Amino acid sequence: MEPLTALALALGSAWGSGLNLYATVLVLGAMDAFGVISLPDSMAVLSSTWVLAAAALMYFIEFFADKIPGLDSIWDLIHTFIRIPAGALMAAGAVGGLDFMNDEVQTAVALLGGGMIAAGTHAAKAGSRAVINTSPEPFSNWFMSLFEDALVFGGMALALFNPVAFLIGFGLFLLLMIWLVPKVWRGIAGFFRGFKDPESLRRPQGAGPAGTAGGFAGMGANGFSGGPGDWAPPGSTPPQNGDGTASDSRDVAERPGTDADFFDKKT
Repeated sequence: MEPLTALALALGSAWGSGLNLYATVLVLGAMDAFGVISLPDSMAVLSSTWVLAAAALMYFIEFFADKIPGLDSIWDLIHTFIRIPAGALMAAGAVGGLDFMNDEVQTAVALLGGGMIAAGTHAAKAGSRAVINTSPEPFSNWFMSLFEDALVFGGMALALFNPVAFLIGFGLFLLLMIWLVPKVWRGIAGFFRGFKDPESLRRPQGAGPAGTAGGFAGMGANGFSGGPGDWAPPGSTPPQNGDGTASDSRDVAERPGTDADFFDKKT
């Protein structure tokens, strides 16, 4: 296998493993078994009948599990411990017959690089699915699952038959992943923060805790402008009486001298 093709195979197998490990194994193993390509000896096990049968069975299960909201995220969580090491091993196997550098160093670099690529791709997949699962309809899950499968099949074919085009696409994918992954995980973190403090989803940005003054300048202790002396700086507590109670906790419409009282007199 030519060095450029081997490099594309190493990157592609690690990348594909992060998205759908079983589809990646099926594509590579079946092509080698039917003589379409010739995998390196270190990857020949993928064309074994038992490996192909197991990969086909697991792909069949994942095909349906990956389209059920909630279950797909559980599946991704479990496969964190499967996709990443498998991607690292396949990347190392793809460059096993090359002489880029010392064998031990080459294997270590391939393992580390393949693991990082598989981990990044897996994080992007799992994170985007977790965000999509907040949508009540299931169609977005189905679309994303089918799109990921098509991406793996197409990407692996491109890596084997047009490595230059694959490497260009892979570089663009890396840039997209670097931009997307932090945003996705920030969105997930914000979603779970909403469970811990539901009031934070309803308070204006910058508002203090429920029951205290804060938020927009000019807002009173009860959340909007009332009468004279009702304003308090953001984050401060409302004026207190001697007994520790708020100086005027009545609704603004009940307080004399407020805008609401003025309009009542006019009418």
